[in-house]
Amino acid sequence: MIITAAPRAQPAADRAEPFDERALKGGMDVLVVGRRDHCTTCDICGKRIDTRYQGRVIVVGEQARTVQDAIGGHLSLGIGLSHKVMVVGNWGLPFERPFTHMKEYVDALAPMLRGEKVEARGELVSTIMPITIGPRDVRTPSLLIAALGTKMLELAGSMTDGTLLWLTGQKTIASHITPTITAAAQAAGRPSPRIVCSLPICVTNDEAGARDRINETYATYATLPSYAAMLEREGADSPAGASLIGSSAHVLEQIHDLEGAGVTEFSGAPSGNAEEREASLHLLVELNATK
Repeated sequence: MIITAAPRAQPAADRAEPFDERALKGGMDVLVVGRRDHCTTCDICGKRIDTRYQGRVIVVGEQARTVQDAIGGHLSLGIGLSHKVMVVGNWGLPFERPFTHMKEYVDALAPMLRGEKVEARGELVSTIMPITIGPRDVRTPSLLIAALGTKMLELAGSMTDGTLLWLTGQKTIASHITPTITAAAQAAGRPSPRIVCSLPICVTNDEAGARDRINETYATYATLPSYAAMLEREGADSPAGASLIGSSAHVLEQIHDLEGAGVTEFSGAPSGNAEEREASLHLLVELNATK
């Protein structure tokens, strides 16, 4: 299992706002900024990196192939629908038939990432590109969907390389995520899917305090229907219930449990106070060195 530290948290002093949170709120092109910030060794763009209601298929496809060429061929492009509160409230767009929207988007984007011409005519998303775009002779970027529900997982398994998870615990991954997406990939004759899991991680000797800090930090996520549904499946009543919290040994055991549940890549989000984030990042760095 690949181990990384998610960009949402940093181990030292508090900073104004994490990279992917700024990306979610808009006002920055995350593929361009990722390249500017020398994000050339990271294999995974977080699941909040590129939200589909904001990005035109042709622009995203062209950018992805260009970045893939610039960084040496290891880009993983994660796409997601965002959330109704963002799409309607912030962008003034309708949030209707999200599954259809995503499927039609992938129908157009996937061949474009392969460097193919595209003629995709859908009910919500149509893309006509009679020429290939981006640099030639570029390896196809890996495409993943932020898929949590059954239909989206089936789409991810049958048409993309895998799923990106957030606030989805080990029990839910083992009983719902892994079997659903794996069955869809097998039925479509595709390779075993990537299951990229991101969770808050906190190495601490104050578990009760850490839970309070995590619940305060990630309170908004628990109000979003897609994440709330995953927490309910997990039997968790708050973000801390799906987080990895405790001593280094206990957190390490929980990470190994995620691998046993089917996770192929884990991106921990160091959380808590500065000391806890430092200890959490240290654990992730040490663990990554052994993989």
